[in-house]
Amino acid sequence: MQPTATVLVYSDDSTVREQVRLAAGRRPAPDVPPVEYLECATLPAVLEALEHGGVDACVLDAEAVPAGGMGVCRQIKDEIFRCPPVVLLIARPQDAWLATWSRAEAAVTHPVDPVEFAATLAGLLRSRRQLGAA
Repeated sequence: MQPTATVLVYSDDSTVREQVRLAAGRRPAPDVPPVEYLECATLPAVLEALEHGGVDACVLDAEAVPAGGMGVCRQIKDEIFRCPPVVLLIARPQDAWLATWSRAEAAVTHPVDPVEFAATLAGLLRSRRQLGAA
């Protein structure tokens, strides 16, 4: 059986979580493991999932309410030991500097472009795998 990668997807909007799942699919690139998605609609659910471990990457919706993905990203980078890499879904390309402030490894604009998003997620999963091998 092939190992899988777990990707946490945080948004209060179920359609955003669905768009993320559909954009990357079960396998965002041939050289990364198949992906299983862990959907979270609240900040407490995100924190609980990360405390349990086993998450390989996070996708956070910057427009989520009441806790936006940028603030969530900064919080988990401070609080979670060996925090997984994060890609932020941002509303405008001009918000990329805020993604940097939040310490996210990557940012993509919403609505999600499947090609760009799959490539970004695959890059995060590759980097996570390489760090684990080191």
